[in-house]
Amino acid sequence: MTVPPPGRPKAGQVNSPEPRSGELPSPPSTGRGAGGRSYVLCADIGGTHARLALAKPGTSEPIAEKHYASADYSGLAPILSEYLASTSARPSAACLAVAGPIAENGQQARLTNLPWLIDAAQLARQFNIPSVRLVNDFAAAAMGVTAANEDTLVTLQAGSPLPTAPQLVIGAGTGLGMALLIPEDKRWRVLPGEGGHIGLSPQNTGQLAIWHALHDLHGRVTAERAISGPGLTAIHRILTGQTMTPEEIAHLALVDDNLPARQSIDMFLEFYGAIAGDMAMLALARGGVFLAGGIAPKLLPLFAASPFLAAFNAKAEHEALARQMPVRLVADPQLGLKGAALLAGP
Repeated sequence: MTVPPPGRPKAGQVNSPEPRSGELPSPPSTGRGAGGRSYVLCADIGGTHARLALAKPGTSEPIAEKHYASADYSGLAPILSEYLASTSARPSAACLAVAGPIAENGQQARLTNLPWLIDAAQLARQFNIPSVRLVNDFAAAAMGVTAANEDTLVTLQAGSPLPTAPQLVIGAGTGLGMALLIPEDKRWRVLPGEGGHIGLSPQNTGQLAIWHALHDLHGRVTAERAISGPGLTAIHRILTGQTMTPEEIAHLALVDDNLPARQSIDMFLEFYGAIAGDMAMLALARGGVFLAGGIAPKLLPLFAASPFLAAFNAKAEHEALARQMPVRLVADPQLGLKGAALLAGP
């Protein structure tokens, strides 16, 4: 079986994460501008930001991109209303990548970190969009990896990639997302998941102390409790007694070389590397592991001297196998939008 190189399949050679056809839509015959239906709407909806854009059907290059602070709105409909009014767009289809699980019928989704219920059929009626599709945000991120520009991919571990092997896309942001890319008949099939909610497994006494503190706060300790923006804030508070935002912690570590902040980030990246390696072992992701999400690019200068790769490869008798897995950081801020554009139906 012939498949495209790891992370770089040809445009359109993708399968959808749903049991429907994975064929990308053909561009409509109309040549009308943004006010007509010659565009699809793509959106990346998270607990912190909602990113919306337009794209030509079958392409992965967003245009007219706008960002909204999710918590400032009561739901997605007011954001869509504001965006569509500002662009005068009447999309032929929409794909909304949502940070949360999609219902079995594919028509509803609840955001994990906001009290929003998103209903595809209701939005289609309200905004006169012929087709509205909901996908998990990391299904879109994984599809975006297939269209990411090479200059946005930073190699952390070269490994020995196998073009026919699965690829893992994992990323920390407001939460922790994961998805798999599976090669299938010269195409990629996306399998979204909720791996951020698996149990967190401490691997040393320092991690165990963090785990106990998180357990006292939350009961069950999931991976997302430590490996996310709120997780970094929690780790820093546990280690130092100071409550800071992830941005403030990163600033101290990067600009001021603040030792406590650097120790907090090292603990965060150690947890991150361990869970990324565990999930890569689960999937045998010899095709590559891609770090997406909003946090990793901001911490890029700290990765080389951090315990991330050591934790990723610390797999006892299977350490040699872990070292064969390529690890690349994705610094493309449009990753989710690109994936949503490719997944939008006609």
